[in-house]
Amino acid sequence: MNKRLVRIFMIALALLLFVSACSTGDNGNGDVKDTLTVGMGGDAVSLDPHATNDQPSSRVTKQIYDTLLVQTEELELEPGLATEWEQVDDLTFEFKLREDVKFTNGEALTADDVKFTIERGKESANISHIVGAISSVEVVDEHTVRVSTSEPFGPLLTHLAHPAAAILNEKAVTEGGEDYGLNPVGTGPYKFVSWTTGDSITLVENEDYWGDAPKTKNVVFKVVTENSVRTVQLETGELDIAYDIQPSDVKRVEDDENLELLRDANLSTTYIGFNTQKEPFDDVRVRQAINYALDMNAVVETVYQGVGSPAKGPLGPNVFGANTDLVEYEQDIEKAKELLADAGFADGFTTTLWTNENQQRIDIATIVQSQLAEVGITVEVEIVEWGQYLEDTAAGKHDMFILGWSTVTADADYGLYALFHSSQHGEAGNRQFYDNSDVDRLLDLGRSSADQDDRLAAYKEAQEIIRDDAPWIFTWIGENVSGIRNNVEGFKQHPAGHHRLDTVSVTN
Repeated sequence: MNKRLVRIFMIALALLLFVSACSTGDNGNGDVKDTLTVGMGGDAVSLDPHATNDQPSSRVTKQIYDTLLVQTEELELEPGLATEWEQVDDLTFEFKLREDVKFTNGEALTADDVKFTIERGKESANISHIVGAISSVEVVDEHTVRVSTSEPFGPLLTHLAHPAAAILNEKAVTEGGEDYGLNPVGTGPYKFVSWTTGDSITLVENEDYWGDAPKTKNVVFKVVTENSVRTVQLETGELDIAYDIQPSDVKRVEDDENLELLRDANLSTTYIGFNTQKEPFDDVRVRQAINYALDMNAVVETVYQGVGSPAKGPLGPNVFGANTDLVEYEQDIEKAKELLADAGFADGFTTTLWTNENQQRIDIATIVQSQLAEVGITVEVEIVEWGQYLEDTAAGKHDMFILGWSTVTADADYGLYALFHSSQHGEAGNRQFYDNSDVDRLLDLGRSSADQDDRLAAYKEAQEIIRDDAPWIFTWIGENVSGIRNNVEGFKQHPAGHHRLDTVSVTN
């Protein structure tokens, strides 16, 4: 073959390879699907970050919005919408914003949007514990903003990385009115397309995204409330990723050669709370008696089958400020009966224990019901629809309830202040309506000190008091357990449970 023919052949071959690579849509690494389908156990409540603080909603809004700072899967802080930040004094941080960012309605990001977002968030009972410490927001120029607190606030930066601190566009929120949460506008890698309540939420690539383009064009969050069905749909390929694989399905996923099981420690805890403003739970002896009446290690092993671990306190060990030296309540039936008798309930009493439709919580409630019968306490288990459950526990209509909390910032302030400070009763997080002035003082000290050792000491002491006051039955420290198909690449679980999906691709 002469040189001219060789040259023509090589050019033709190069063109063929180029066309082939372009047709796959992934730079030649395989034929990539244009839609990622993710299965969740519950639907979002709202896509307005200020309207709710639940996990299903955050898992969606994480894709639509950006925060000033980003907390990585390793719990490190990195630039988000802010390229840099500086602590001006003990009370003030200055943030420099990216200058190339647009919202999905075409509006440019400015410092005014940051000011609007924080001031609006402060008015929301759902997230006041996240931004409530901020006293003022000053617009220095179009891309510079100063955020001040009335006193030193140690966890400010981690709070600003929380999904609920996502930056909103003032024009979009104003025009959307009460329906804004149904048609959100953000700066994230994906933009909102549609929401069929109870079925699915669809997102599409934000082509004007300031960062790297998403690996997959479309994301569909599919609501699959039945746990076993979610696993089946992962097996059949209807789902590419299934969140919250249940303990009973762990081995099933592990044994399937087409699937991969991901297990990582998370920042969540499950607890049973008492309404401490209601008789008989306004008596600490009754609350302690119930703690002594229960074998929570057996409850956790039965329900969670080796996934996660029994809780020793209100915070998991990965959270800054967790007191890992707390003495747990060990089952002691005689001591429980003695405390009940001292409180005037030698013959026991009848109460209710609320849970939502979560099967594991229902199972916990059933076992607790059985164990408390041994000390004369009759428990009626009531299963309440999720939205009603949140509304009624916030209003204090309950006796006992089962709920979970994720310390999203990995800082004790977030895991203790909202749940145990007396200023946070009801919707903000303290649904047990717990009130202890010493705990309030210590939690105030923990969040206002800039000295990390002082913060640790305050949180350790606060948790010791909480343990003795027993407004909770410490139950379970969780794991993130997701199932993915083998053709899924780039998925990484975040300890807080809301995972970014713009790095995920799925090959055919």
